Amino acid sequence: MVVYVASSTAPVNIATLKYWGKRDKILNLPTNSSISVTLCQDDLRTLTTASTSDLFENDQLWLNGEIHSLTSERTIMCLNDLRMLRKRLEDNDPLLPKISTWKLHIVSENNFPTAAGLASSAAGFAALISSISKLYQLPQSASELSKIARKGSGSACRSLFGGYVAWEMGELDNGEDSKAVEVAPKSHWPEMKACILVVSDHKKDVPSTSGMQLTVNTSDLFQYRIKQVVPNRFIEMKNSIIEKNFEKFAELTIKDSNSFHSVCLDSYPPIFYLNDTSKMIIKLINYLNEKNGKLIAAYTFDAGPNAVIYYLEEHESEVLGLLYKIFNKVKIGWENYKNLNKLSNFDNIAELETFDEIYKGVSRIILTQIGDGPMETEECLIDLETGLPKK
Repeated sequence: MVVYVASSTAPVNIATLKYWGKRDKILNLPTNSSISVTLCQDDLRTLTTASTSDLFENDQLWLNGEIHSLTSERTIMCLNDLRMLRKRLEDNDPLLPKISTWKLHIVSENNFPTAAGLASSAAGFAALISSISKLYQLPQSASELSKIARKGSGSACRSLFGGYVAWEMGELDNGEDSKAVEVAPKSHWPEMKACILVVSDHKKDVPSTSGMQLTVNTSDLFQYRIKQVVPNRFIEMKNSIIEKNFEKFAELTIKDSNSFHSVCLDSYPPIFYLNDTSKMIIKLINYLNEKNGKLIAAYTFDAGPNAVIYYLEEHESEVLGLLYKIFNKVKIGWENYKNLNKLSNFDNIAELETFDEIYKGVSRIILTQIGDGPMETEECLIDLETGLPKK
């Protein structure tokens, strides 16, 4: 058996200017542009090996050890686009093996909880697109490939880049101008760090796709958000990143998280992605910023209760000092952090008694930072003799 293989990793991205709402459900065209920060793959990544052989009978996917069909409309669109690009290469070069018609076996593993509001679909589709692109030896740029990833999962297009990323909504009906572009590389502002408080690692009650359409169809606030709020905020947030103005970045990030959850609440029936623990975390970050007299931390929540706290390395002592004070009893997350003795001391502060019990609502803590886009790897998840996942 001849098996061709290629492996790639892809990162999670967390939006600071949220994508919520589709103007075209099939092509995953958004109702507004968005901006995100790509997080470090050491902590949050999907590893995918794509393989093909003329002996494979069906397209198959194994995700975290479980077999899945590759028959969803979104996945089929992505595979068809990639196969079409490979066929063009084959048509122009008779020496290339004609693998565009062969079936695919894909094995994928996450190093974080799947479907828990941690952008698993974004990393997953980005890794799938990247690994098959490598397998097919496609010459397309990351922006071009992002248009394919977008069809699988909207936010996946942003995971085709590292650093700070914009998804430009575009205007064309065919989606050819709806793509991800780099705002700034990781090296531009490498001091950005993030603490993720995993409030729930269970599958969320309302999936993003159905939640978006409910909001689009029923929220009175939604039209105001996409027409008045987001366009100006998109420009301001890009500028805050380019200028490395954290206070402005933090203000816009916090406001946009609040705005996003407001339109979810304004949907009918209302969508509740935040829970009581989430709300207490918001209060805690507001307390921290007020105590410092400026914004040194920014919270944001995607379509789930998990909190992502952005901060700069220069403020790590204060930000993690407070978070450690409140969440030091959380069993998973602090064990590899080496600077506990350098954190600010928040003992004997009466105001913090309000937050004594909220650690019980957090299952793990992920300490991470800004990261790179998809990376090729020699690590292979497929047995070359059988074409099946390695045991």
